[in-house]
Amino acid sequence: MFEAWLIIGPTGSGKTPLGEALELAGWNGRRCLHFDLGEELRRIAAGRDVPPGLSSGEREVIGRVLRKGELFEDRQAPLVRKIIDDFLRRRGAREADLLLLNGWPRHPGQARDLEAIARVRRIVFLNAPAAVLRERIRTDAGGDRAGRRDDSAGEVEAKLALFEERTRPLLAHYAAAGVPIVPLDAGPTDSAEDLLRALRRAGEREGPGPRNGPE
Repeated sequence: MFEAWLIIGPTGSGKTPLGEALELAGWNGRRCLHFDLGEELRRIAAGRDVPPGLSSGEREVIGRVLRKGELFEDRQAPLVRKIIDDFLRRRGAREADLLLLNGWPRHPGQARDLEAIARVRRIVFLNAPAAVLRERIRTDAGGDRAGRRDDSAGEVEAKLALFEERTRPLLAHYAAAGVPIVPLDAGPTDSAEDLLRALRRAGEREGPGPRNGPE
């Protein structure tokens, strides 16, 4: 079974830039694989890297999720499993790798589905006030918003509200399970490198912890 970190935060907080920076740098000599569900869905919708066996109905579900900014629900767990299994296959994932999960799970029901694939060892929680998030999106502080079609004011507000309602409860879910939560404040101009440095400082304060056991 894989070990995983969950990168969680509202839209614009820098999850994808941080995940990409971590994948490039690794963590304490360990290879990191960044699974960005949103990017995977956009690739599938564009006809790239479509998982084998994905039905036309499942592709329609993916299109609807992207168009409407919805979340996958518990009944769609088999579809998400196909997507993540195909990602692991394409990346040649090994159990020694550290999975960086971004965009999944998004609510406690999905967290339970994840237990069949990976053990979550740490939560990296990126947070910022709504005004800062809007500014980060407006200026593309993380460098990952170019070409995005879901950054209109209305869509951003809807995603912020959805995060508060459905995704923030994951913090309580994992805290109750004893999973360490590392909070990082995303400033209006913080780049991926800034966030990675902040994460490393937090890691130094915590100490390395056992590599293959609970942290």
